[in-house]
Amino acid sequence: MIAPEGIPFVLGAAAATAALWFLWPKSVPLAAVALLLTVFMAWFFRDPERIPPAEPGAVISPADGKIVFCGDCPPGRYSPEPGKMVSVFMSVFDVHVNRAPVSGKVASVRYNPGKFLAANVEKASLENEQNGVALETAGGRKVSYVQIAGLIARRIVCYLSEGDIVKQGQRVGMIRFGSRVDVFLPASAVLRVKKGDRVRAGESIVGVLP
Repeated sequence: MIAPEGIPFVLGAAAATAALWFLWPKSVPLAAVALLLTVFMAWFFRDPERIPPAEPGAVISPADGKIVFCGDCPPGRYSPEPGKMVSVFMSVFDVHVNRAPVSGKVASVRYNPGKFLAANVEKASLENEQNGVALETAGGRKVSYVQIAGLIARRIVCYLSEGDIVKQGQRVGMIRFGSRVDVFLPASAVLRVKKGDRVRAGESIVGVLP
């Protein structure tokens, strides 16, 4: 499957390939480059099916990528009380479709404009353009995730609005061309990952709520 946001990119690259191949006979090398771009776009915007684990209390990763931070965090913009945070960095080679870390109700959606620093540096969590979504589980627990734009990523897509009901693993948005997603958990949560681990959206457990 290809994410809906990627269809215009794939069709545009395919149209350029066809135009170069059929309308400009001397442009075979350019047509080959355009074909490679078409394949890359289709691959980049891929949207594979994922099956969330059945473990009670599990908080799953909202993004594919590498863990660049995992540990305690002080009160802040998305965590009014001390808690725990897991940060996932998505390179251009990772799937960029984001998924809900838990099932529950959307308590808030907050967009904050900002910079476009490299998403794998710690200060990107505070200074970069971002969109934060707070979810409240049926047990009253709050889990938030924040989509953060990066050096190349300049487009954050969020499918949710305040009051929506979401299911764990549900597609909730994406970020184009490399970025980062932070997950905020209660202080009582037990983390299941460490810095440097690779995770998959909708499948990998990053923490467990008591």
